[in-house]
Amino acid sequence: MAGVGEPRLLVAGGLSPHTYALKPSDAKALAKARAVFWIGPELERFLEKPLSALAGDVRVVRLGKAEGVRMLPARKAGAWAEAAHDDGDKHGHDDDDEVDAHLWLDPRNAARIVDAVVAGLSGTDPANAARYQANGERTLAALRGLESEIRATLKPVAGVPYLVFHDAFQYFEARFGLTAVGAVSVGAERSPGARRITELRQRIRDQGAVCMFTQPQFEPALAKTLIEGTGARIGTLDDLGTGLDPGPGLYDELLRSLARSLVGCLKPASG
Repeated sequence: MAGVGEPRLLVAGGLSPHTYALKPSDAKALAKARAVFWIGPELERFLEKPLSALAGDVRVVRLGKAEGVRMLPARKAGAWAEAAHDDGDKHGHDDDDEVDAHLWLDPRNAARIVDAVVAGLSGTDPANAARYQANGERTLAALRGLESEIRATLKPVAGVPYLVFHDAFQYFEARFGLTAVGAVSVGAERSPGARRITELRQRIRDQGAVCMFTQPQFEPALAKTLIEGTGARIGTLDDLGTGLDPGPGLYDELLRSLARSLVGCLKPASG
């Protein structure tokens, strides 16, 4: 929207869309909106009813259904099944738990989202369609360069095994050939029990996992407990951009930050 306006972000970085509750100020913003973009109920369940109540002339674009977007099934086999079973809260997805909603972590999905946003904005505001199109073309070119950059950054650690706390990174792993071997839990709301901790420690040893990646919303002490006696290190991955400034550069920095964190923990120390 550069040169035209600035979008209103409902869920700020650091807040989980899985558990977010709409505030009165959000409801007012939605009531004034001419276009609303969301992934879908797979991620933002809290938006289903408010969006259905909007006036008929409001353009609502479900980005998870955008043409060309690749949606992956939620991982439920092997180590991922253990994590899903351990998560009694089921992340609030119900039927939508069948798909993995973290689709933005694949830059090619991001490119298709750009296409959908350009089309949505152009349809809502035809007078500025040429500007939206030009902005979109610049963004797509930048995404192609970003994918090449991230791939080169991650190449040295592509085959190095690791575990994650929350299975949020499947799209990133698939796009860049990474080797995650399991997750602690599907959601951030439930900590593993003693039996699960023992199983995870054994998995770290059996798989030769070099790192256990936590996330900003998890308690760091739990990670230390999990890796005790395994030789694994602790890293942090952030799929939501906690601490990053909202704006045109957020997505690029989000992916670069993930790549830096992975390399920083997985790559053997020199010397």
